Amino acid sequence: MKRTSFIYAIALLFFVVVTGNAQTVKPDDFAGKWDILVKGTPDGDSKLVADLVREGGILSGQLVNPTDSTAEKIPVTVTENGNKLSLAFSAQGYDVTIDLDKVDDDNLKGSLMNMFETTGKRIK
Repeated sequence: MKRTSFIYAIALLFFVVVTGNAQTVKPDDFAGKWDILVKGTPDGDSKLVADLVREGGILSGQLVNPTDSTAEKIPVTVTENGNKLSLAFSAQGYDVTIDLDKVDDDNLKGSLMNMFETTGKRIK
């Protein structure tokens, strides 16, 4: 009887440890500021800063031109799918998308409109 109680106690302890670890909060992969570099556009390489914020479980944000402090901030619609991030916005009357894949915690890689190579680096 003591042996059976001991086995049940070990099983209960194992269950508590496993469920406790399953509830730990995963760090947010995409929230924060990102340096976005779009390579090879007709006007040359283009740099943007994406400022992404998670509120109520939803990721939203804006793009800023880092070279022009007077430029208006461009709101973006953010879509997440696992390790993929999509930023959609309007620029000069056109709907534009940037699709990025997570390379590691601080780097993203993808394309703008499936035409121009795009990279992202987390600003710390």
